[in-house]
Amino acid sequence: MLGARAWLGRGLLLPGAGSGFAASRRGSSARDKDRSVTVNSTVPMPVGGKGSRTSCSPSTLQKVPNRLINEKSPYLLQHAYNPVDWYLWGQEAFDKARKENKPIFLSVGYSTCHWCHMMEEESFQNEEIGRLLSEDFVSVKVDREERPDVDKVYMTFVQATSSGGGWPMNVWLTPNLQPIVGGTYFPPEDGLTRVGFRTVLLRIREQWKQNRNTLLENSQRVTTALLARSEISMGDRQVPPSAATMNSRCFQQLDEGYDEEYGGFAEAPKFPTPVILNFLFSYWLSHRLTQDGSRAQQMALHTLKMMANGGIRDHVGQGFHRYSTDRQWHIPHFEKMLYDQAQLAVAYTQAFQISGDEFYSDVAKGILQYVARHLSHRSGGFYSAEDADSPPERGMRPKEGAFYVWTVKEVQQLLPEPVLGATEPLTSGQLLMKHYGLTEAGNISPSQDPKGELQGQNVLTVRYSLELTAARFGLDVDAVRTLLNAGLDKLFQARKHRPKPHLDSKMLAAWNGLMVSGYAVTGAVLGLERLITYAVNGAKFLKRHMFDVASGRLMRTCYAGPGGTIEHSNPPCWGFLEDYAFVVRGLLDLYEASQESSWLEWALRLQDTQDRLFWDSRGGGYFSSEAELGAGLPLRLKDDQDGAEPSANSVSAHSLLRLHGFTGHKDWMDKCVRLLTAFSERMRRVPVALPEMVRALSAHQQTLKQIVICGDPQAKDTKALLQCVHSIYIPNKVLILANGDPSSFLSRQLPFLSTLRRLEDRATAYVCEDQACSMPVTEPCDLRKLLHP
Repeated sequence: MLGARAWLGRGLLLPGAGSGFAASRRGSSARDKDRSVTVNSTVPMPVGGKGSRTSCSPSTLQKVPNRLINEKSPYLLQHAYNPVDWYLWGQEAFDKARKENKPIFLSVGYSTCHWCHMMEEESFQNEEIGRLLSEDFVSVKVDREERPDVDKVYMTFVQATSSGGGWPMNVWLTPNLQPIVGGTYFPPEDGLTRVGFRTVLLRIREQWKQNRNTLLENSQRVTTALLARSEISMGDRQVPPSAATMNSRCFQQLDEGYDEEYGGFAEAPKFPTPVILNFLFSYWLSHRLTQDGSRAQQMALHTLKMMANGGIRDHVGQGFHRYSTDRQWHIPHFEKMLYDQAQLAVAYTQAFQISGDEFYSDVAKGILQYVARHLSHRSGGFYSAEDADSPPERGMRPKEGAFYVWTVKEVQQLLPEPVLGATEPLTSGQLLMKHYGLTEAGNISPSQDPKGELQGQNVLTVRYSLELTAARFGLDVDAVRTLLNAGLDKLFQARKHRPKPHLDSKMLAAWNGLMVSGYAVTGAVLGLERLITYAVNGAKFLKRHMFDVASGRLMRTCYAGPGGTIEHSNPPCWGFLEDYAFVVRGLLDLYEASQESSWLEWALRLQDTQDRLFWDSRGGGYFSSEAELGAGLPLRLKDDQDGAEPSANSVSAHSLLRLHGFTGHKDWMDKCVRLLTAFSERMRRVPVALPEMVRALSAHQQTLKQIVICGDPQAKDTKALLQCVHSIYIPNKVLILANGDPSSFLSRQLPFLSTLRRLEDRATAYVCEDQACSMPVTEPCDLRKLLHP
């Protein structure tokens, strides 16, 4: 990542007996932030000499593949020709470690991770390092997106014993899978302020031979401490905390960290974090007559506008990059993740609902256009990510951002046409460069490009409003908008000829569930059936390719095969909690958008399976993984942070409330209460770490609206009432279509629906709360008054 080279830490010394060892840390962050991190050990380790420096040229690379060549994961396949005897996470590796009494080297990453690429190239392609890893350790490679359970357990160790965490994550384990030492990115050789990977391997090998018992004892102590620290349970508590208190504290914490000028909630790096924006919108709705409520709305809308104007948004091809390396949202880390697109589409759609400003709806449509073009399989599924790195030209070494940056010369050559009517000589290229801040010297500062790879290059970022750009050149605003859009389209067409970033064509059930929500919510709010169709096709894909009918279980992954086919790993990778939680939410959103009850029925069945596989009947809440799937791992965790993705427990709390509203089943309301109670202490301690769960807590302690539309699904008056509901921001509601059939699925779940009648044979709306319904209305304007008094 561009900024990481400038601001990531250089390593720290571990305390203990007057000695320690350290390493530089670089990588994509586990807590939405890249920070310096030590090599983390359960015992002090002596400092050793540097040793000789080795290198790995292409001529010395092993051409014979290792066992990873048989895998489907793009990340594992990137390591298939390493001179390392890589094993998969599984019994074969564990048995070998125990039989040969060797430590396990666990390396975790993902295919679009910039610093994972760096370590693969610098260290894992190195012949000498490969021998050390193969002879003295049992080396295990894991794709964190395939096995989030493994990743979370050992990331918990790395974070608990250091100042941060990220990827690549490298942890050394005992043969019984307990962590000994952990870190992230290591350079291959020693530097002035950091220890190289080869040296770390030599020291751990020596410690394992000389101080094995001490290592094992300390590892056991750390594991015991982590077990206690990660415990999330109801304990003696019977009820969750006060929603008003948690809301107020969460808002105050966000207000204190808010960037007044550029939006967002940190100096740098800055992440989109849609869960925070969702919280602010909900807070505004329940406090909209107060100063704090207005403040919450302003914070969210300003952040979304500054992000959309910044370089974190791809103004040429649409969609958002992973994060900004600076406070201004200008220079991004260029990777594009599906889960960001899904959540941001919803956030911008909600901003449109609240503000009525089409700026936000246009951004949402642009995001979904990007996903349709670049992250969609023809069978309806959605790919995981696009890499940050690509070759500037074919045959060249990949560089970060090469696909996305522009020189002044390129833009001038692509857009030479004169602009008629301007107050001074002006070409289309000059107009675009002025508006988007391109300069001859480039607009990427040397501090964000210490290697000088991007000299003279520019990242497009909106510098002026359309009105100011138009006034500067004496042009009409609509004319400027048309010229800029035409210019961006020409840049888009030219960019098609560049070498493309690597596409991670793995498809994850969880992220596909988020994307179903993104298309369904945006399509419903904007009244665009074509977007809802994408959501329907995504749900059909999940049911066809990622659902096992016999067991009722979801599969975690599938992969794009040759000729548009879909492939699965063998044995299949079964779903984790987040897969169920995000898919259930997607199906509930899709039902409300399409009014096809089959999606609601499937959501109920999946929720039943989720409860059976992950629910903690003793302590409340959901475990992140199945008990059997995580067998052998030292911890079974409950995810307790809303970060780049919401916690699956937070999402489940919302879904349980909605399912209770759709069905009246008391068990789901009871589970919601127990879940919120189990997370009481986490919310009380740092509510800003769980903004999505605080939202669910508020929803639980308020009254959920059941909005019932009685009418023919295809009739215009029914559609008008449905569209009225979709146009209003009402997060705490369920939308039900009652078609008059007493044998329908929803009528069987909610018998009171059969008592609601149409007025004068017209589509009729009722708003029900606490088992009492409003007077019926037939006009959208009257319904709006009921919903938004």
